[in-house]
Amino acid sequence: MSKVLTAIQPSGILHIGNYIGAIEPAVESQRDNELRMFVVDYHAITVPQKPEELRKNILTATATYLACGIDPKKTLLFQQSQVPQHTELAWILNCTARMGELERMTQFKDKTRVRGETTTVGLFDYPILMAADILLYDTAIVPVGEDQKQHVELARDLAIRFNRDFGETFVVPQPKIREVGARIMGLDDPTKKMSKSASSPKNYLSLLDDPETIRKKIMSAVTDNEGKVAFDETRPGISNLVTIFSIITKQTPEQIELDYIGKGYGDFKKDLAEALTLFLLPLQAKIKTYLEHEDELIKILNAGSTRAREEAEKKMEVVRKRVGVCLNQD
Repeated sequence: MSKVLTAIQPSGILHIGNYIGAIEPAVESQRDNELRMFVVDYHAITVPQKPEELRKNILTATATYLACGIDPKKTLLFQQSQVPQHTELAWILNCTARMGELERMTQFKDKTRVRGETTTVGLFDYPILMAADILLYDTAIVPVGEDQKQHVELARDLAIRFNRDFGETFVVPQPKIREVGARIMGLDDPTKKMSKSASSPKNYLSLLDDPETIRKKIMSAVTDNEGKVAFDETRPGISNLVTIFSIITKQTPEQIELDYIGKGYGDFKKDLAEALTLFLLPLQAKIKTYLEHEDELIKILNAGSTRAREEAEKKMEVVRKRVGVCLNQD
């Protein structure tokens, strides 16, 4: 069994891209691997958050994980901020990382263009905390989208450097990119990744959207003028919708193309909206049930966080000795 780590920011309502890119693969992964899945609330606050909304989003994310099939008996499910070893290791890694390594992070550059002078030091340092998240648990495999691959590569570099300078301490992780659906794009702009923090709700399809909202968003989703339903990387709009249809109906893109020979985008979008509604309604009912039992959600997170702290502390005891800050050498 391999140690696998997956996390999602509670910075807004989770969307279909989160499900396809992270949650569904995690559910599959827990069957044959040692999975750690957590709510990265400290990553979320690298951009401004309203405290009460953040609390709500943490609970909603947890309810969504459970509703989708994450089993706390099989998976270590916890809350990042409740495990202080994450930030402790991040500081130690900060002291080995180079400024140039962080300045090269393309995701930081992209977000800086949007946020300008309001960009925080936390956002700049985000990849170091992510590296700590990964290395703390001897993670072997990190499922990520293409946009996060660079961050895992930084974690690899930091692990190799630490092992070289202080002795073998960390497992060097490997990124794993899903062949289909690793990066679901925005419905209103298929050249950019779907984002729950997008300025327009037309960008994403929330896992909690009602049937009419689903229909409106899918019918207005950007495609092109060709009118032929096909997966073609040079046509990002229709390819994005075909990918979503493929994942939720468990059909190959080729099967979908065959089904819509001679049919237009209108028929395809109508069927996709119906398929999404059928898929999401039962999931929404489960999420609602979990949210009605908030105390149970908190109990599950607390139990997982306790286990995570115990595991993380064992690693940090080794790290402290390696760097020389632990005076007790027993």
